[in-house]
Amino acid sequence: MSYTCKFKIGETVTNQEMYNEFKCAMMGGMRRSKQTNTLVIISDYTKGLYKDKWFGDSLHYTGMGKIGDQDINRAQNKTLANSKNNGVEVHLFEVFKPGKYVYQGLVELASDPYEEIQEDDEGNPRKVWMFPVKKISNR
Repeated sequence: MSYTCKFKIGETVTNQEMYNEFKCAMMGGMRRSKQTNTLVIISDYTKGLYKDKWFGDSLHYTGMGKIGDQDINRAQNKTLANSKNNGVEVHLFEVFKPGKYVYQGLVELASDPYEEIQEDDEGNPRKVWMFPVKKISNR
């Protein structure tokens, strides 16, 4: 299934507009929609918990889970890890100002996910999964 998003690359939208378009959850950094067969991932630079970072043309996106070690086989971490084979389209948004979501288009895994150490929501070191993704669309 292929989903055609009405947003253009670089377009800034609200959380409500994103929800209306993708039929996904209103909260969270990874929002699965079975209705549109999509996974919306949000890299929010206005919050300090997740340490997403660009290396060249790949965004190394931090998986979900705020406390303790993350599990790659849990919830949307599993969806993203298997996105090359499960038919789910992954759409990336970036947040540079609170409440303003900049659409970056379709992405796919650029290489295998890997683990690194980051602090959790309580300030304790924990293992997180990093997902290297790259843009695959200019629509």
